[in-house]
Amino acid sequence: MRAKKEGKEHIRENLIRRLSHIENIKLLIFEWGLLVFALIMLAITQAFWFGDSYAEKVYTFGGTYIEATIGDVNSMNPLFAVTDSEKTLSRLMFATISTIDYSGHPGIGLAKSITSSENGKIWTVKLKDGLVWSDGEPITNEDVIFTTELIKNPAVTSVYNSNLSNVRVSENENGEIIFTLPTAYADFVTALNIPIVPKHILSETDPRNLVENNFSNSPVTSGAFSFNALQRTGITNEQVIYLTANPYYYKGRPFLNSFAVHTYEDKSSLIEAINAGAVTATAELSGADADKIVSSQFYQKDSKINSGAFLFFNTSSTVMKNISMRRAIRQGLDLTKIRAEAPGTTPIDYPFIESQISLTNYPVIPGYNFEAAKSAVTELSNDEEIKIEIATVNSGYLPNVTNAIASALEEIGIKTHVSVYEENQDFIANAVSRRNYDILVYEIELGADPDLLPYYHSSQASSSGLNLSNYRNTLADDLLLSARDTTNEASRAKKYETFLEYWVTDVPAIALYQPNLTYYYNKNVRTFSNDVRLVTALDRFSDITSWAVIKATKNKTP
Repeated sequence: MRAKKEGKEHIRENLIRRLSHIENIKLLIFEWGLLVFALIMLAITQAFWFGDSYAEKVYTFGGTYIEATIGDVNSMNPLFAVTDSEKTLSRLMFATISTIDYSGHPGIGLAKSITSSENGKIWTVKLKDGLVWSDGEPITNEDVIFTTELIKNPAVTSVYNSNLSNVRVSENENGEIIFTLPTAYADFVTALNIPIVPKHILSETDPRNLVENNFSNSPVTSGAFSFNALQRTGITNEQVIYLTANPYYYKGRPFLNSFAVHTYEDKSSLIEAINAGAVTATAELSGADADKIVSSQFYQKDSKINSGAFLFFNTSSTVMKNISMRRAIRQGLDLTKIRAEAPGTTPIDYPFIESQISLTNYPVIPGYNFEAAKSAVTELSNDEEIKIEIATVNSGYLPNVTNAIASALEEIGIKTHVSVYEENQDFIANAVSRRNYDILVYEIELGADPDLLPYYHSSQASSSGLNLSNYRNTLADDLLLSARDTTNEASRAKKYETFLEYWVTDVPAIALYQPNLTYYYNKNVRTFSNDVRLVTALDRFSDITSWAVIKATKNKTP
């Protein structure tokens, strides 16, 4: 009882009687409460305004990248890729035995190793382990051998035929693929940059009917992406080919969930699509088109590629088989004015570019002399009108350059007719294969290696070859073959220097300029790295697994 009484007294003394003191300190309590509230609000404000200091936007997985191309897709079989649209799809969907690495040099693709014998005639390829087609079937030596035999088959007329002409292929007891060449080829690894097609899908197909096979419309793939669907859209019958990330790709799954290739019939419709924001990027335009891109969402970057624009003389045509006529035309062209029609490009004088090979002695090329050229043409005409056909394609600066060449030829007394083709199968079949021109103004891929045999050896002066000049010179042939055989760089350079003397004397072609790849892309995406050195325009896809279109917020690690 006493304890209870003491407890009540304690509460009264220490709590109830002290409540009256609050009146004296209420201002202090209010000030402290206000300070705590201010501190809380300051923390919230700081988190809101300075949150970016603790987070960053990074690219992440997902999304679709849409690239615009020109030219129809008639077949998705990579062995028949001719148009830019088909070549783009081929690179995205099909891996190759060898490839061009980030430095612009030949490297391994599907191959684990590529080695040659001492004489350079026997090449051994071992494939990587665990390679898989997009349908889950393994990629094997049989696929490589099957593809090689298809390419060599004249009934197939593959664009890769010249790479493997007269090459025998087999498998040895160690499970390696053996390529046996008729003659030594020091850089045969570059010729193995060919896509492989699946034997388990195509083995029952007659090679003559290969292009009509359903594989051309719905392929099984080995590249970064696999085929999903094809849609035709618009009154112009444009095509949209939808691809999805291939989980079996040997380099790993891409950041992108999907990739779409949207084809257009011409540059004007493609430019409209860019300005409307309908596509992500394109490699089909040149620097001359920059003023037509009005959308502020697009950036432009230019990258050198190992290609060259040339004037090719058809040395088998009635007019151009005369070497004096070819020399007169060379003398009558002011190349400074003609190259001015291709601003931003790099002038070249020979069939090589500096990045391919270093030569010491270059033969002198006769310079521009209008009066001498006009006099020579007059003498060669025998008082008859000279008429020639000039062919080119509607790509980059080629039409402007060709028109400048035609005007210069008219001034020295040669009547010209210019045909500008779209770069498609019709151009290959009707102009190139038939050599249906006196002069062809065209860009060719020079490659990482300075091998000129495909363009100037007499064996390639055929409907399926790339000797666009139909140039034939047995001494030049021997030099090109000998240069292929030689692994010693100094010795090889000497052989090419001697070849150049014939090239300058016989005038099968005139070098014009080294073009750039001009790439227009949406500024919010990640495309190919500026560190990637391009040999061809398609090498922009060498780091395709890193391309991305979606960003996410990620907290920074302190």
